[in-house]
Amino acid sequence: MDKMLVSGGATLNGTVATSGAKNAALPILFSTLLAEGEHVFRNVPQLKDIESTAALLESLGCETRRDGDTFRVKVNKLQSIEAHYDLVRKMRASILCLGPILTKYGEAVVSMPGGCAIGTRPIDLHLEGMKALGAEITLKEGYVHAGAKRLKGGTILFETCTVGGTENVMMAATLAQGKTILENAAKEPEIVDLAEYLNKMGAKITGHGTSIITIEGVDKLTPAEHTIMADRIEAGTLLIAGAITKGEVTVEKCVPQHLEALVLKMREAGFKIEQGKNSLTVFKANTWEAVDVTTAPHPLFPTDLQAQFMALMTVAHGTSVISETIFENRFMHVQELIRLGADITPKTRVAVVRGRPDGLTAAPVMATDLRASASLVLAGLVAKGDTTVGRIYHLDRGYENLESKLQGLGAKIKRVE
Repeated sequence: MDKMLVSGGATLNGTVATSGAKNAALPILFSTLLAEGEHVFRNVPQLKDIESTAALLESLGCETRRDGDTFRVKVNKLQSIEAHYDLVRKMRASILCLGPILTKYGEAVVSMPGGCAIGTRPIDLHLEGMKALGAEITLKEGYVHAGAKRLKGGTILFETCTVGGTENVMMAATLAQGKTILENAAKEPEIVDLAEYLNKMGAKITGHGTSIITIEGVDKLTPAEHTIMADRIEAGTLLIAGAITKGEVTVEKCVPQHLEALVLKMREAGFKIEQGKNSLTVFKANTWEAVDVTTAPHPLFPTDLQAQFMALMTVAHGTSVISETIFENRFMHVQELIRLGADITPKTRVAVVRGRPDGLTAAPVMATDLRASASLVLAGLVAKGDTTVGRIYHLDRGYENLESKLQGLGAKIKRVE
C-alpha cells in the first residue's frame, strides 16, 4: 500500500491548475442513464471515484471510454436495473443512480451505500423525495427496491439541505409527469453544473443555484456534450498549500466566486489574495492570525475545506475555534495532526486550535478520509523532518496527481511503497 513522504520546510511558489470537479463529475456521469446514446464529457479528472463510477455504469450495460481528460459514456438499453453492493460499497455517490434508473425504466434496485467514515450520511431524504414523486419504496436485504409506472411531479420540501438528495430527486423529476418543485434545495455549484447538463439533454430546469428549483418533466432526453466545472475544493487546497508554506502561489482554471467563503477567512487571517477572472493568487505572509470557522452549506464555508483550513490554523498566531455543522464525525484528522505537534482540543463538533507559529514536527500519520488526507499532506509541508502519510488511497479518490502539482510548486513530496 502506497504512502506519501513529505519533507517539510520547502516554500511553494509558482502557478498550478486545478482539474475537473469530482463532486460535479459523479452525478453528471450517473445522469447519462437518463438517455440512450453517447454522452461526451471534457475536463473529467482521473480519480478512483471516477473509475468506480465507470465500473458501475458498465455493470448496468453501458460502455465507457477515456481519452485524456475526455470521457465518453455510451448508454445502451440497460441489461440490469440493479446496482450491486460490491460496486456501491466503494463509493457513497453510487446511490445517485437510483433516480435516473427509476424514472427511465420504472424500477430500480440499488444497494444501500452503508457506513461512512465522516458520518452517517443517511439516504432518507433521497427516498422521501422519490416517494413524493409517487414511487413505492421497500428496503430488503440491504437493497432499496423502488418502483413506479411513471413518476409524477410534486412539491418536495427537504427537511435539511442535502446535496445528494437534491441531485437524485432533480434527475428523477426530469422525466416525471408534470412540474416538480424542490424547496430548501442545496445551492452548491456542482448542482448548477448538473442542472446545466440536464438542460443540454433537453430537461426543463430553472432556479438551480437557489433554494427553490423547478423541473418541468419531459418525455425524453438525448445525449449531449459538456465540460465539467473546475474543482473548487482542490483549488482551495492548493491555495492553502501556498499560504501555509509562506509562498506565493497562483491557482489557475478555477472559479473565484466558488471560493468566496475561504478567501474571506484567509484575508481575515492576514493573507493578501488577488482575484483574477479564472485564478486566485495568495501572496507570502510570514505570520498570520487565528480565525474562527463554522462549516455550513454553500455559499458559506465548505465542510470539504475544514480539515485543510485547520492545518493552516495549527501554525497561526492565537487560538481558533473550528465548528463542524455538516458531519458529526469529521474531526478524525485531529488526532493525526496532534501527532505532528499540533495543539488541538477536539469535542464532537467543535475543535479549539492553539496555533504554534514555530511549526510542527514530522511523524508517521494515517489518513482516515479524503479531505483528512489532504490536511495531513499540508501539515507535512511545514513539519520539521520527513512525514509519512499512510492510506493515501483516500487521497486518490478526490485529488488528481496532487503530489505532481505540489512538486511543480517546489514541494519535496513523493509517493513510496
